[in-house]
Amino acid sequence: MPAEAAAVPAEIRSKLALVLDLDDLVPAMRLARELRPYFGVAKVGLELYAAAGPDAISSLMDLEYDVFVDLKLLDIPTTVGRAARVLGALGARYLTLHARGDADMLKAGVEGLREGASRAGLPEPYPLAVTVLTSDIGAPPHIFPHRVALAAETGCGGIVCAASDLVEARQLAPRLLRVVPGIRLEGTDVHDQARASTPREAFDGGADLLVIGRTVTEADDHVAAAAALVDELTA
Repeated sequence: MPAEAAAVPAEIRSKLALVLDLDDLVPAMRLARELRPYFGVAKVGLELYAAAGPDAISSLMDLEYDVFVDLKLLDIPTTVGRAARVLGALGARYLTLHARGDADMLKAGVEGLREGASRAGLPEPYPLAVTVLTSDIGAPPHIFPHRVALAAETGCGGIVCAASDLVEARQLAPRLLRVVPGIRLEGTDVHDQARASTPREAFDGGADLLVIGRTVTEADDHVAAAAALVDELTA
C-alpha cells in the first residue's frame, strides 16, 4: 500500500528535499503545500529565486520547510561572503557554493552564511560545496577528491555529489553531510541527469539528503509519486 502522508516518519521527511524549479511563486507554493507531508526541505534554485527572490525563502519557511537555496555561488570572496550573509539572515538552512572556486571564496561563503544566520537568531546553517554536477560525465578523476578536500578544509558543512561518488566522499571526508541530486524512481525518465540513481541506491550508499525533482513534480499524480518514493525508502 502507498505510504499514508500522516504516517511518514519525520526522520524520512527531513532527508528529502523537494525541488521547486518553477518561474512563479504561486504554483511553487501550491506544490509545496501539496507535498509538505512527504518533504521536510524545499529547494529554491536559480529559476524560482530569479522570479520571486527572498519571498520564495520566507514563504517556504512559513510552511515550516527547511529552505535549501541552490544558487551555486561562484565569484570573488567579498561578493560571495556578502551574498551568503544576506541569504543566511533570510533563513537559508542550506546554501550551495561552487567548489570550482578557491579556498578563500569558499571560506568567505561559509563564514558569511553562518554570520547571517547567527545575527538573525536562526539555527546554524549548512554551507554545501558543489563538487561535480550529476549532468557532468567528463570531469577528470582528480577533480572530485580535490573539491571534497577543499570543502572539508574550508569548513563547509557538506557536499553535493552524485550517488556514484558517495563511497569515495565518505572515505575522504566522513564528517561532511552528503547531498545527492539526480534522484529518479525506477523506470522513470532520467532527463539530463547523466549520473542518476534511485532513492534506495542513494540511501544505501550513505546519502544524508536526497534532492527530489522531476520524478515527483512532473509525475501525473504528485502525491502518488511522493508516496512511492517514501515506500521505497521505508520498505
